[in-house]
Parts: sequence; structure tokens; C-alpha cells
Amino acid sequence: METQDPFLTTAQPGQMLARGVCRHLRSHDYVCVEELVPTRGLRVDVMALGPKGEVWIVECKSSRADFTSDSKWQGYLEWCDRYFFAVDQDFPTELLPPETGLIIADSYGAEIIRFPDEDKLPAARRKVMHMKFARTSAQRLQAYRDPGVAGLFAD
Repeated sequence: METQDPFLTTAQPGQMLARGVCRHLRSHDYVCVEELVPTRGLRVDVMALGPKGEVWIVECKSSRADFTSDSKWQGYLEWCDRYFFAVDQDFPTELLPPETGLIIADSYGAEIIRFPDEDKLPAARRKVMHMKFARTSAQRLQAYRDPGVAGLFAD
């Protein structure tokens, strides 16, 4: 008897894409944090940290309307070495800017279709992103292990 994955009954479409992206990137030795805030007013769907310190941002778009209503994505470019859009197999990919990376995903996995050119972060910005990644990860782990402290963190 097959059991239903509880995540799939509560997750939004973009969250399901993010899960598949994170699973796939893990197979490339990248670790991920979802819903990370690089700076006030921006929240990226997935930030991935590579084995050599690379910083990738993946924005998950679940529909044409989701993409066309997003006017903030270009503000994410200055916070990563590579920027990708992740969409499902039915998404009209011709809408996506050709200079960005492309990942086709579902809730179980993903495939990188197109790599964007690398635009290396300046050292100071890289340090800021590594610190945000580490602190966000540690806060979430602590909140998971001790739910009583979850309200103490301003995410």
C-alpha cells in the first residue's frame, strides 16, 4: 500500500518545485536553503552553496502568471554567482530570459537544462551570503530541534 507524502498535500506549487531542485542540487554536492532573505525586501526561493563556495540562486515559477507578476527577480542577480529559474515541464520556457539558467523540476527531482554564465560575487558580498546561509541554516535547525525557541528568530 502506497502512503501519501504529507508534504505534497500541503505544499504550494513553488514549494514542490523547490524541493525537487534542492534534491537535485544535493546530487551535485550543493546544499540548499529555501526562502532565504539576501537583503531587506528580497526573498529567494532557493539559495544553493557549492563545494567551492559557489552561490547559486534558483527562483521557482509555477505558472506564466507567477513569472509575469514577478518584478523583483533582477534584484537577485547581484547576490549570486549564477541565477536560475526552475519551472515544471509544462511551463512556456520561451518566456524566460535566455541569459538565465533553466531547471526543469517537479517535487521529486530536477534537471539543469541551461547553465547561465558565471558572474562571480565580490569577496565581501560572498562573505555576507555565506554568513546569511550559515545563520539561517543554524536558526532553522535550532528551531526544529527546540520548537520553543522558534519565535525568538526574526527571519
